[in-house]
Amino acid sequence: MAELLPFTVDAKASINREACRMSETSGLRRIDRELHAFEASLSGGVSPSALVGAYMDWATHLANQPGRRAELVRQACADALTLWQGSFGIGQTAKLSPKPGDHRFDHAGWQLFPHSLFEQAFLHSEHWWSSATTNVPGVAAGHERMVAFLARQWLDMFSPSNNPLLNPEVLAVTGERHGENFCTGAQHYLNDLATRTNGRTVALPLTPGEDVAVTPGEVVFRNTLIELIQYAPQTEHVRPEPVLIVPAWIMKYYILDLKPEDSLINFLVGQGYTVFCISWLNPGAEQRDLHLDDYRKLGVMDALDAVTAITVAPKIHAAGYCLGGTLLGIAAAAMARDHDSRLASVTMFAAQTDFTEAGELQIFINEAQLAFLDDIMWKRGYLDASQMAGAFQMLRSADLIWSHRVRRYFLGKEDHPNDLMSWNMDATRMPYRMHSEYLWHLFQNNDLAEGRLPAGGKPVSLSDIDTPFFVVGTETDHIAPWRSVHKLHLLNHGSITFILASGGHNAGIVSEPGHPHRHYKVLRRVQNGKYLDPEDWLEMAALKEGSWWPEWVHWLNAHSSAPVPPPVMGNAEAGYEPLCPAPGTYVLQR
Repeated sequence: MAELLPFTVDAKASINREACRMSETSGLRRIDRELHAFEASLSGGVSPSALVGAYMDWATHLANQPGRRAELVRQACADALTLWQGSFGIGQTAKLSPKPGDHRFDHAGWQLFPHSLFEQAFLHSEHWWSSATTNVPGVAAGHERMVAFLARQWLDMFSPSNNPLLNPEVLAVTGERHGENFCTGAQHYLNDLATRTNGRTVALPLTPGEDVAVTPGEVVFRNTLIELIQYAPQTEHVRPEPVLIVPAWIMKYYILDLKPEDSLINFLVGQGYTVFCISWLNPGAEQRDLHLDDYRKLGVMDALDAVTAITVAPKIHAAGYCLGGTLLGIAAAAMARDHDSRLASVTMFAAQTDFTEAGELQIFINEAQLAFLDDIMWKRGYLDASQMAGAFQMLRSADLIWSHRVRRYFLGKEDHPNDLMSWNMDATRMPYRMHSEYLWHLFQNNDLAEGRLPAGGKPVSLSDIDTPFFVVGTETDHIAPWRSVHKLHLLNHGSITFILASGGHNAGIVSEPGHPHRHYKVLRRVQNGKYLDPEDWLEMAALKEGSWWPEWVHWLNAHSSAPVPPPVMGNAEAGYEPLCPAPGTYVLQR
């Protein structure tokens, strides 16, 4: 009988997600997808089912905990009494301080009554809601993160700093400029509204190839997914082992080649290395069916083949940033499995390989949200850059959304982006199938860390990689938290030199020599050495001042051969003739 019933337990277990996609074009499934795509336009891409599920989990558990509710009532009463006493100057009550990195209340006017009362009322509300939405026994961790996130969004929306009648900085500027700031802000608002309404692409403040991405080089290979840039030598001799850089495909590659003074690529070339860098295509609907493994094969492996043919080098240093580092880890594991020994070393910048503690993006990662996102991407064939940028902005809404609007619309200030901020505006799209596989395989199921992720049709294991690692995490990274990056120590028993740099996900990597207030910690674990958890690592690692870039070059030198004359640009005889000057054409696609 079981053989005749297609939906028995055993049969269900055999149906995987890929098989379910076979019904994507069915009429009834299409209705669901169209509905979800419409809902996404109203909800900002957040699944209503995920929101309701998270709220019900939190609310039902809190409703069944009268002791916890009584404690919250007691806390609310105590906060109200503190604010009442503070408003009349009664007693010596300690003031709450904004969280680190929250600059909404930096203006001196917030220390004066009545603005100090507004500030303290908001901070007490923020603290109360944090207590109410976290550490509620029984609530699933993902649901707790979602509820706390939503509470924070509502609080940030109604912060007194967003109200021009309550914000002392706005009032002071209005008096100084006789209201001109509101006229300027209104013009900013109308310009921004016209841009959004007409669907225009915002012009970049700094142009790739003119202001940024100006390190001299040539595109020496192009396929349907990447352009490979070879940079011109700047020294009479170079190390024989070239460096291949695999950037994240979520943004343009030139995060590592900004202005010459803070370009990691320019720095590396100046240190006597032949450097190659991948520049990813900005995909459209026609690339909707690209797989994650296509990015490995057409990206990393095709680039490695080109570097090998051009330089005739038996060994290559490979470095990957963010998602590019994760992809490089997958490729290196597949190469080790298949006895491809071309890698001399693997460097990973702010790149995760275990996703159980994958930072604040986990707020958007659960079964309901990913299924909803699949339908959004199915509609267009890709995840739009604005949707991805919106998710990152929501994670830091106090600064990236509300404080930005206060500065632009109430204070009438112009944006003056630096090179890093300009790069941040230059986002790319994500192909439907690849991004779905990436989120399900890595973030949701943690398949790479647990040895289930397929590459070339067979699973890979990071434990197979026997080349030395240089791994960089950053102290305040909320995209790839350094403790998550550190988990590579659990997945590979080889030599790992781990760096913890000051700064965040981007600024901690773009940390050129001479940059003020920079420091890093470094510690090397030898092959088959004992594991140190993050707290022990912090205690034992050596603290050094300045940029970590020279530390990396010193490490690369130790794993490289004696310098030789540089190779030519490209190799026409091998089929890699220079095609056009750097930065190429793919980087200009918007």
